[in-house]
Amino acid sequence: MSNTIKRIAVFTSGGDAPGMNAAVRAVVRTAAYHNLHTYGVTGGYEGLIAAKFNRLEPRDVGNIMHRGGTILKTSRSQKFTTKEGRQQAYDSLRAHSIDGLIAIGGNGTFTGAHVFSKEFKVPIIGIPGTIDNDLFGTDYTIGFDTSVNTALEAVDKIRDTADSHDRVFFVEVMGRNAGFIALNTGIGSGASSILIPENGMEPDALFDVLNKNIHRGKLFSLVIVAEGNPWGGADKVAKLVQKKIPKIDVRVAIIGHLQRGGSPTAFDRVLASRLGFEAVEGLLNGKKDVMVGLVDNKTKYTPFKKAIASEKKVDETLVKMAEILAI
Repeated sequence: MSNTIKRIAVFTSGGDAPGMNAAVRAVVRTAAYHNLHTYGVTGGYEGLIAAKFNRLEPRDVGNIMHRGGTILKTSRSQKFTTKEGRQQAYDSLRAHSIDGLIAIGGNGTFTGAHVFSKEFKVPIIGIPGTIDNDLFGTDYTIGFDTSVNTALEAVDKIRDTADSHDRVFFVEVMGRNAGFIALNTGIGSGASSILIPENGMEPDALFDVLNKNIHRGKLFSLVIVAEGNPWGGADKVAKLVQKKIPKIDVRVAIIGHLQRGGSPTAFDRVLASRLGFEAVEGLLNGKKDVMVGLVDNKTKYTPFKKAIASEKKVDETLVKMAEILAI
């Protein structure tokens, strides 16, 4: 690959996240400012392998930053996990004279990017786009803020029904391995309890909270459950509670993939724009095999290896605060 960056390619991979389009827009327009040619790759790593490249000009990315999803499409590629698949992807890059890559995605995307960068010495910079907010090296990932706001809007509506019928609603939000969405949704909605993968409340503690609510005359409650809660999702938790406290009128709501869609919030649009801009600047300054993130409101580059291997922990102060405010 040439040491001089003249042509770059950008792609989105893994689960879609609101704000990805804003990041693509920032990449294309920043590259154009520096007189670089930008190619959009359709379909993530599968698109790299199949050489699905399309030249993108600044006007091609107009009127997209408010849109959810990704105009470049996305996928998860089993073929890219093989040496043969990565060789085909590299051959595609060479055929189009691509000097650098910008990958927008999450942990799986960056794992593949790290291996690819090491094998073929391709300069790659990652932009964290995942609603889970679980990547080390950035305070926020693109899509997280929108996802929390989407979940919060749904929970606010569920609260009306819970209050009207004196019911206990168990609301399941995304978060298979991380509780950031559940924690922030729970705090923002004033939930009675929040169950997360990292340090989820034990069953007896939840039973105690709900019994105390009943004792003081509060017959409705909201319990936010991350899908990766150690002792089960919302359905299982609700059944355990119903069995233990039969007098409670229990209901379950699973928000699911609603959290992935929709127009990105202002925060996500600005975050995506900043990171897209910095990704191009980073390539031009010789950075590679790194993810660009936001730490203390300043952009920071973190090696892929560290970003995917290090654990990003929830703020225990927020966990404690949530318990106190739910009294």
